[in-house]
Amino acid sequence: MPRLLKGSGPRRPNYPAGLASLIWLVIVGAPLYVLVATTFRTRDGYIDDGPLSLPTHLTFTNYDRVLSSHFFTYLGNTLVVTAVCAAIVIVLSVTVGYAIVRARSRLSQRVFQMFLLGLAIPSQAVIIPIYLVITKLQLYDTLLAVILPTAAFSLPVSVLILAGTMRDIDEELYESMALDGAGPTRVLLRLVVPMSRAGISTVGVYSALHAWNGFMFPLILTQSRSNRVLTLGLYDYVGEFRVDTPALLTAVVLSIVPIFVVYLFARRQLINGLMGVGGK
Repeated sequence: MPRLLKGSGPRRPNYPAGLASLIWLVIVGAPLYVLVATTFRTRDGYIDDGPLSLPTHLTFTNYDRVLSSHFFTYLGNTLVVTAVCAAIVIVLSVTVGYAIVRARSRLSQRVFQMFLLGLAIPSQAVIIPIYLVITKLQLYDTLLAVILPTAAFSLPVSVLILAGTMRDIDEELYESMALDGAGPTRVLLRLVVPMSRAGISTVGVYSALHAWNGFMFPLILTQSRSNRVLTLGLYDYVGEFRVDTPALLTAVVLSIVPIFVVYLFARRQLINGLMGVGGK
């Protein structure tokens, strides 16, 4: 009989790995269960039965309450802030990254170092100067007051991603377009942008997530209800002496659905771009 090769027999089940996976599933699944199940409960039922109990009577009252309030106003403001921030970041990071990669001068390297320095500066450390600048520009309590600093703090990572992506483009392609008489603008539009689509997608998703989840800038730089975003709209269900937890979690679920759908379709580009292989 032929001898079995080493390792060719039936594989033994890995019980420790299965147990660890089960524990991790419980750790991840329990909060999600509490989040979703609580949205179908009344406030009294949530308090009496506890967060981990099964809901006995499903109700859609929380969804009716959230959707009939100012939710769509907050959603519209958030969509505007997210879309404009993503557009600003994409345009600026593409042009700045192209200049840094192709200029190769001392000035371009200093500019790149300045953007890298932005990675080390937390937004909390400069919120007071930003507030003073916004008030001097008479932009306080406007969506533009949220858009500008949010886009600014998304630029350092975005420039870093696109600069790495554009460096992966073969030098021969630049030389061939130069021999054809193409100028810098044509090279950017006809070569760099098509070859950097993965990196641009990464930057767009990253800046959109950053803007969608933004809290501090809307909190400090806006005041009126008409200019609130979804993260601030959650305060509608928090009172001085009570919290309507089912309605609050319902608003959380409804607010994460749009950006979660975007992430599902673009997660691969986001991960590849952050790993530095977006231009491959």
